Amino acid sequence: MLRKIVRIDEEKCNGCGICVTACAEGALKIIDGKARLVSEIYCDGLGACLGKCPQDAITIEEREADEFDELATEKYLKKSKEKIPQKKNEVPISGGCPGSALRSFITETGVENTSMTSGPSQLSHWPVQLTLVPPTAPFLKEADIVVCADCVPFALPDIHSRYLKNRVVLVGCPKLDDLSFYQEKLIRIFETAQPSSITVLRMEVPCCGGIAHAAIEARKTTIPDCPLEIHIISIRGKITKEHVKVKVI
Repeated sequence: MLRKIVRIDEEKCNGCGICVTACAEGALKIIDGKARLVSEIYCDGLGACLGKCPQDAITIEEREADEFDELATEKYLKKSKEKIPQKKNEVPISGGCPGSALRSFITETGVENTSMTSGPSQLSHWPVQLTLVPPTAPFLKEADIVVCADCVPFALPDIHSRYLKNRVVLVGCPKLDDLSFYQEKLIRIFETAQPSSITVLRMEVPCCGGIAHAAIEARKTTIPDCPLEIHIISIRGKITKEHVKVKVI
């Protein structure tokens, strides 16, 4: 039948999962890092999820689609609330961002991590929060800039020696803060400071991709030839992908 139903722009979606919790029918899930419609019959087309998307990735379109099935939706929701087997040391959550799943880690005793040696801080400036750093700050001029998600330092034990030495760091949270503001702020910083290089440090969870997207778009708008790398950090502190060159098309 011809009816209204949600449409998700995968290029805009950063997998934050906010729309998942906003959908009372459970029609949306995060799959492969993107919000996706589980089934047409679970979507009532009313668009409760629209205003919750920080990326404006969700719209309502009118097209041929299976009719909304209220009874099937109730059964689906009931089944979804049943206990789901979890991985060891992980507490499951129902819906929402997969990066928010509760986990406990068992640290091996008697194993010394030599990367966590004490020493002088390599931080070269203050403030470090992206919101607070003015584009005209002298330490930004032609610097090697590190755009860092604020959970990264807690997962990466050697962040000072690996990433902060001789670099300027800008810190922000892509899930809790305004990404459009971040992108506009980075545009002004890149335009004014003309950095020598840009390195983005993000966590492996899908919602953290927003900070990389903001940096990529800001670079594309202002200094497309500036070297840019995305480094993805696992929640256990390993760099799972490194030196990813982003090409401007």
